[in-house]
Amino acid sequence: MTELKTELKQLIIAELDLEDITVEDINDADALFVEGLGLDSIDALELGLILKKHYDIKIDANSEEIKQHFSSINALSAFITHTRTTA
Repeated sequence: MTELKTELKQLIIAELDLEDITVEDINDADALFVEGLGLDSIDALELGLILKKHYDIKIDANSEEIKQHFSSINALSAFITHTRTTA
């Protein structure tokens, strides 16, 4: 597990108050929304704020790719890594 993926899991758990979930409970490839982790649209907004706060990444809510970027820890990690290298 990469450091960024672990950090993302810790942030999601802490910032979204997921009390009964541990880092080990979140599979990198599992869906974050609906099935899988079970996050909802409010969580998506909060996740966007988390990315802005911790990684200085601005999320374009109207972007066609945003659902794909937020689909799993793997996708989120790749998005952050890509955004950091192209910024």
